[in-house]
Amino acid sequence: MRTWLIAGLIAMAVGLWAFQALPRCTSVEPENGKTGDTVTAKGENLGKGGIAEMYLTDGQKDTKVDIADQSDTEIKFKVPQVKAGRYHLLVLTANRASLIEQPVVFTVE
Repeated sequence: MRTWLIAGLIAMAVGLWAFQALPRCTSVEPENGKTGDTVTAKGENLGKGGIAEMYLTDGQKDTKVDIADQSDTEIKFKVPQVKAGRYHLLVLTANRASLIEQPVVFTVE
């Protein structure tokens, strides 16, 4: 019985260790800007432990942004050279397993 209990506890610990909180952007400031501007995305789990890369996406083309500063609650990035329009933020998780489109929109003028 003890072996079964230990195996169960190990399985539970591995499951909790494997679970990683997903990054989530809740706002972007300012909401619009031009190529080269610095923008701040705010939310949770945005640090290097949660996000490896960030992109602007129009649903067809994803353009990588240069991250200037990153913490658990915000990411500062430069607007890349893209055509004017509305873009969602797209993040690549730190383990590089998932691209997650965020529910915030940034408009490039």
